Amino acid sequence: MTRTATSPDATPSGGAPRARARLLWELPALPRLLIVTQCAFNIGFFAVLPYLADHLGGSLGLAGWLVGLVLGLRTFSQQGLFVVGGVLTDRYGPRPVVLAGCVLRALGFVWLGFAQATWAVIGAVLLVGFAAALFSPAVETEIARQAVRHEEATGVARTRVLGLFSAGGQAGALLGPVLGAALLVGGFRTACLAGAGTFVLILAGHWWLMPRAPAPSAATDARAVPTPGGGGLRELARNRAFLVLCLAYSTYLLAYNQLYLALPAELDRSMGSQAALGWLFALSSLLVIAGQLPLSRWAAARLTHPAAVRWGLVLIAGSFLAAGVLLPVGGLVPALAFVVLLTVGQMLVVPAARAWLPDLVPDHRLGLCTGALSSFSGAVVLIGGAPSGALLERGGALAWLALAAVPLAGVLLVRPSRG
Repeated sequence: MTRTATSPDATPSGGAPRARARLLWELPALPRLLIVTQCAFNIGFFAVLPYLADHLGGSLGLAGWLVGLVLGLRTFSQQGLFVVGGVLTDRYGPRPVVLAGCVLRALGFVWLGFAQATWAVIGAVLLVGFAAALFSPAVETEIARQAVRHEEATGVARTRVLGLFSAGGQAGALLGPVLGAALLVGGFRTACLAGAGTFVLILAGHWWLMPRAPAPSAATDARAVPTPGGGGLRELARNRAFLVLCLAYSTYLLAYNQLYLALPAELDRSMGSQAALGWLFALSSLLVIAGQLPLSRWAAARLTHPAAVRWGLVLIAGSFLAAGVLLPVGGLVPALAFVVLLTVGQMLVVPAARAWLPDLVPDHRLGLCTGALSSFSGAVVLIGGAPSGALLERGGALAWLALAAVPLAGVLLVRPSRG
């Protein structure tokens, strides 16, 4: 399927909040539902996740290595199995996959809230992760498809719709920890039950408002071309452009993961504690909420999707270089430079990669490819985590400069002429 790489946005700019509200209101019902519930997804998720490690190591008394294993299993059960959710989305449409994921996430949070034994905790976090491996590819596949259709119908660049989707998710990521902190007064179980309740509400919304049949074009393609997993994966393995996007996106995700590894290490080094970590995460979320739509509008008018991915990766590489160069300044300066540049780079890469994907793969494989993109990138992060940690243990500017090579490799992978 071939589509226009970018499309001018005819919507008048106005203030950023007003422009976001206007764009959201002008969207058809389905993409508007997906954007709003993406915010709700993250509110429920981040009301629990930031406090999971403390619960495991404190309340349950698990050893540090076991806490790390549990958190790693949750990530792998989510990112590593995205391809499963993508295949199911292609086969059955997004609605049943999203509904199943919401049910499993609610059950997983309830289980996690009551789990005491190690095996029960592991089972609960695997269920929580697998739930996201179902609903996230389904939602991301459908929002990409709807963004393309809205672009074709109205001329509003698809990256603006996808940027609004990202901003909605970041708003949830900002509000979720605040809600979780308030709920923790009643204990970790209270936060888990509230998270489960959020997903019950999301389930009800999708049950009533999401179309009961797959999108017509997806259904037609799926009937015309069978989608067995093996054949689909062999087809993807021969799609060089898609593989290039997977590799480039993996360099972004591995670099972005340093928010959870390199940033805490730098705060410990420069400040003696990680007390500022929450504020820096909040800053990152606020930057996305305030800046995603204007940046997406600017990029849609001036850059192709591959060019936006390249420039985003350049900024991410610059975030590591800036942190390394500014280490002698001390204080929060290196960390602030890292977070700001990394976040702006992310705001270019993520909507552009999602918008580029439908141009590289047939529509009947869009769910599979959305899932495979995340699964492949998650595997790269899993493999690259240990070397990154070992590098950071050495400390100093050299570690930051070496990490800058990761996104720079992605820049070299994406050819300027590819669009």
